[in-house]
Amino acid sequence: MRSALPPLGSPLRILLLASSFALAGYAGVRLLSGDWLGVVLWFVGAAVLHDLVFVPLYAAVDRAVTGVLGAAGRRVGAPSTPLGQRGRTLYVRVPAVLSGLLLLVWFPLISGRVASYESATGLSAEGFLARWLLITAVLFGGSALLLVSRLRRATKQRPSSDH
Repeated sequence: MRSALPPLGSPLRILLLASSFALAGYAGVRLLSGDWLGVVLWFVGAAVLHDLVFVPLYAAVDRAVTGVLGAAGRRVGAPSTPLGQRGRTLYVRVPAVLSGLLLLVWFPLISGRVASYESATGLSAEGFLARWLLITAVLFGGSALLLVSRLRRATKQRPSSDH
């Protein structure tokens, strides 16, 4: 399979890299021209907050979900299926990540903290919380239906051990 990029060391590749660095430098200068200290503090704060607060929180929630799903599978006597504990955990992780990303992107509108949205767009900012909750419910509900159907299929395909 051939690469779409020119070969290493070719003048075209060097030109592309130089153009990319120039564009990134221009964007950085434009971004930092207004309130450079605020932007730098925001980036550092976001990195520190993410690494020191959110990553341990993600890990703790993931361990709790994995433990609960593993305990529920043992308590019900669920057969050992190709899904396993890690496979069942994905049916919680995927909708949680998608819902979290939607919350992150639309947080100002979901929380109702945008005063200029209506004047800038001519649209009402009402209903974003209800829509996000509905999308989250649909994501988790669809994921639960997929998990149940997959578990049923796996138990039907399992040979019986009554012999």
